[in-house]
Amino acid sequence: MHRIANPFSPVRLRVAPPPIIPALTGIEQIRERLHAAGAGPGHAQRVLRLWVQGLPQDSGRRPTDSFLPRTLRAALPALIADLAALARLRSQHPAADGSVRLLVELGDGQCVESVLLPAGGLCISTQLGCAVGCVFCMTGRAGLSRQLGSAEIVAQVALARTLRPVRKLVLMGMGEPAHNLDSVLEAIDLLGTAGAIGHKQIVFSTVGDRRVFERLPLGRVKPALSLSLHSTRAELRAQLLPRAPCIAPDELVALGDAYARAIGHPIQIQWTLLDGVNDGDDEVEGIVALLSGKRAMMNLIPYNAVAGLPWRRPSWERAVAMARALNRRGILTRLRRSAGQEVDAGCGQLRARHDAQVA
Repeated sequence: MHRIANPFSPVRLRVAPPPIIPALTGIEQIRERLHAAGAGPGHAQRVLRLWVQGLPQDSGRRPTDSFLPRTLRAALPALIADLAALARLRSQHPAADGSVRLLVELGDGQCVESVLLPAGGLCISTQLGCAVGCVFCMTGRAGLSRQLGSAEIVAQVALARTLRPVRKLVLMGMGEPAHNLDSVLEAIDLLGTAGAIGHKQIVFSTVGDRRVFERLPLGRVKPALSLSLHSTRAELRAQLLPRAPCIAPDELVALGDAYARAIGHPIQIQWTLLDGVNDGDDEVEGIVALLSGKRAMMNLIPYNAVAGLPWRRPSWERAVAMARALNRRGILTRLRRSAGQEVDAGCGQLRARHDAQVA
């Protein structure tokens, strides 16, 4: 197994100036504004439902004029404009596999990324940047600028639904959802109710945080869970994910397995394949030892190369061999093709290119 020279160089986090945060970023702020305009609970639910489903406010069987109070009808145009300003499409980048990378501009002019996936999927961001500092991730190297409000998270779904139906949601874009837990859980609650996305079709992806395992089981909407593992060796994982909580891989998987059994749905293990780093036979043995008997599914994802970083994806033949070895040993494993390879659009790259152009 060959090694990349000095791959674990310290991540230099950018120190961002104090952010200018738009006035309307949270779902509760929207509810308060609706209430101030004379909306009752049913009126507010209708407005929120149509918004999160990407539908015009005059949709539905009940005419707006006869259902909504006059004061709310008068306030609705300004509210609709403010909701639309939460997430605007800056650019889109289609790939041959059917995915489309979206650069989404927020109300303060900053940009995040989301990805339309084949078969009705959508990957969205939960933070502007990320503080975990994964050494192979462009987003992590850029650092954290600010949190996204719950309405900004939902607005990415509302925007995407104006382009394509969305039936499955993955919180696996820019940011670590566990570091913005209040807003993320508030967004998940709306998306799994008024947003009409099946609860197990919402995937909460995390590097691991004890607060996740404490709070996810308490929600009205209990999403599927995805753990970003990347290595079974604690020392290597700490090098790859330098600011992730210090939870040993076996304990992290055990916590995930307990949640999986509580909700009746397996956890997903995300594993970014890095050539010569975590694609060896030693990791195959470690995965078998870690996941045997667990309610878990393994997702092997060949690395989406980032210019300027030393990491490389293994050959497709090596990736296939690793997936086959795991399946033969009883570990349910899927080998995924990284979306958007030919447009060089790994998470954080669209935003990085945009920031470089406007700098």
